[in-house]
Amino acid sequence: MENFSTEKLIEGIRAGDKRMLGKAITLVESKKAEHRDQAEKLLKEIMPHTGNSVRIGITGVPGVGKSTFIESFGKLALAHGKKVAVLAVDPSSTVNKGSILGDKTRMEELAKEPNAFIRPSPTSGFLGGIANATFETMLICEAAGYDFILIETVGVGQSEVLVSDISDVFLYLKIIGGGDELQGIKRGIMEMVDVIFINKVDDDNMLKAKATKVELQRALHFLPPKEKDWKIPVLLGSALNQTGLDGVYEKIIEFVQLKKEHGTFEQIRSVQAEKRFDYWVQQLILQKTREDRSAENLYTIYKKNASDLKANPVSEAKNFVAQLFGR
Repeated sequence: MENFSTEKLIEGIRAGDKRMLGKAITLVESKKAEHRDQAEKLLKEIMPHTGNSVRIGITGVPGVGKSTFIESFGKLALAHGKKVAVLAVDPSSTVNKGSILGDKTRMEELAKEPNAFIRPSPTSGFLGGIANATFETMLICEAAGYDFILIETVGVGQSEVLVSDISDVFLYLKIIGGGDELQGIKRGIMEMVDVIFINKVDDDNMLKAKATKVELQRALHFLPPKEKDWKIPVLLGSALNQTGLDGVYEKIIEFVQLKKEHGTFEQIRSVQAEKRFDYWVQQLILQKTREDRSAENLYTIYKKNASDLKANPVSEAKNFVAQLFGR
């Protein structure tokens, strides 16, 4: 990676230089110690310029049309005078940690827009449907003046709840058929959503779409409200045909405004930052453990006891931590 000073990177970020923006994101994604130190300094310096965007998490089962939706919705946001950053997360191989990173090619029109920035990033095995440095990447994009940060996850499932912990609006995309109906009313997902958009709706499947909408509304009726005075909207449309997207845009703006009026917008963001802090505490403690020879040996012993099924993994983990902290 070509080296740039922290000052040069910050100057480029604040000026909206996409090349410098990309270099800064590569820096925070790097696992090299020297890059981590510079990334930490960079993030500290840009913090006063962050927090002014609307962070939108977008999820849905594979084939629901997330990339098409993001491109169409991104262009709509641009038409409203917004700058749009897309953080498109690609699944990584569990073998070599590589990823396809094809989202930029699937959003060719949006990628050409001067006020749009698309950054595909590998998950590198990180659970939660987001990449390891997605939160930090989002902060960099905010410092660059992007109004909407669209975070595309790798799909939807039990392990992909973390996207709701870094977004202001959690948008769930659905399609009709394909065995998706039952998935759509799983309690775990439904408790997190703020807006639902049934995609790929046309004249031929309108009746089925309306029936799916009723099913979802019934399911939502039995869940406690996530935000006071907010009834989760279930909208119909087609990202490919660019129908129904205006309604999604309006509901997102309405929801964010409601949260700000209630005082929950900044409150939730504070909780999200605390969760990010907890995540890094865990990672850094584990890293320090592996760097300390005696602690690493102790870690290896307890880990082997668990892997050999000589003891309950939970018990071995508790015993190791007790030894590590001398209690």
